[in-house]
Amino acid sequence: MNTHKEMVVSKVPEVTLVFWIIKVLCTTIGETGGDAVSMSMDLGYLVSTGIFGAIFIVMVIAQASARKFHPVLYWTTIIATTTVGTTLADFADRSLGIGYPGGVAILLALLLASLFAWYRTLGTIAVDTVASPISEAFYWTTIMFSQTLGTALGDWSADSLGLGYVGAALVFGALLFVIAAAYFWTRLSHVLLFWAAFVLTRPLGAVVGDFLDKPHAEGGLELSRYSATAALLVLIVFCIFAFSHRAARREA
Repeated sequence: MNTHKEMVVSKVPEVTLVFWIIKVLCTTIGETGGDAVSMSMDLGYLVSTGIFGAIFIVMVIAQASARKFHPVLYWTTIIATTTVGTTLADFADRSLGIGYPGGVAILLALLLASLFAWYRTLGTIAVDTVASPISEAFYWTTIMFSQTLGTALGDWSADSLGLGYVGAALVFGALLFVIAAAYFWTRLSHVLLFWAAFVLTRPLGAVVGDFLDKPHAEGGLELSRYSATAALLVLIVFCIFAFSHRAARREA
């Protein structure tokens, strides 16, 4: 009997503790970096969204063109989604006057529609199956919506709901702990738990980023957005090169 099992290698990384650490750092740098361009450079949300949107498109094309998983390329693309997600959410919530509840509702609907279309088309939304152009298209579209949703959700929780940056960070951190517990001690779908955690790391990073650079009067540390972004980037680079990364794999 032939017991050899062929493995299909994905274009995205294996989900480990290091994956989640880098993901949170990327979501945090998305907030500080997005605010640095839109606010500190005074380019506004629309222009900043155009800049980051163009970078995002270039990075997704590069990621899709690559024949295998590259950690630097992958995480650079993730950072591109977090920065454009920050400025896009701020533009919709503030400049267009949709408000946080409206923005969260619209983005949640778009995220669920993307996941539904992905599942209906390919029969799975598991990240270890992201190895074809169509699965990558769904993957990055879903991530784009999740990052933008997370920004709006984080701002809504910290500002409108009055939790503050620290309070909101504790709430989202607790929710992620619950998801981790469900992963290890329940039979709930690991795929659905992954996407729930992926979405929640974005508002966690958003409120942590705001805590770092917002004025003292608003409950922040009032650090320079440029220095905070640079420090986060150094940490991300360190994690990428200091720890081993391999592509997600599944049995054919």
